[in-house]
Amino acid sequence: MMETVQQILKRLKSLANPANIAGMQRFGIKSAKMLGLSRPQLRQIAKETPKNHQLALDLWQTEYLEARVLGSLIDEPDKVTEKQIDAWVADFDNWDICDQCCTNLFRKLPFAFKKVNEWGNRSEEYVKRAGFALLAFMAVHAKKESDETFIKFFPLIKKASTDERNFVRKAVNWALRNIGKKNLKLNKAAIKLAKEIVQMDNRTAKWIAKDAIRELTSIAVIARLN
Repeated sequence: MMETVQQILKRLKSLANPANIAGMQRFGIKSAKMLGLSRPQLRQIAKETPKNHQLALDLWQTEYLEARVLGSLIDEPDKVTEKQIDAWVADFDNWDICDQCCTNLFRKLPFAFKKVNEWGNRSEEYVKRAGFALLAFMAVHAKKESDETFIKFFPLIKKASTDERNFVRKAVNWALRNIGKKNLKLNKAAIKLAKEIVQMDNRTAKWIAKDAIRELTSIAVIARLN
């Protein structure tokens, strides 16, 4: 029988680990309502919980970080709307819930690339991060997409490369590196873009580009792509 949101929340609270919260906060995972559960714990609970769209929505409304991560794991992609994920992304208050939603759910949606473009152009820190984190995950998982699908996001990456906020710049760098590790053509294209970005008169842009060039030209990456 399907557990109710109250039953699941009771279960999550029974596993609460306040000692973990301080450690999470040191890594920038801060939220108004946290229980301190590990991600493996949540994935195990998700395995034991049948997929259910309404339950995912109800878990999100509890505002608990762990309940929201669980909601992203058990939602049904074919029932998710743009309106829903726009509302969820507006609630993001740390990088962890952003990245969890992007990898667990958003990357599986037919409008994922549309959201990369929309969110990547937004100003809010975690909305903007979501755009580039989603692009980074799509670079890994969208195996049937053409190279051009990713190249068309290069102007967006270049535009965002001057954003000095830590969680945005890291996501921009991450997206650039992941695209450059897809295949040799995209590797060369991403390195070329990084060399353009490194010429910009901006400290953040230079960091993003130099870090990407270092990885994308590494012996390990080139050997794997060959």
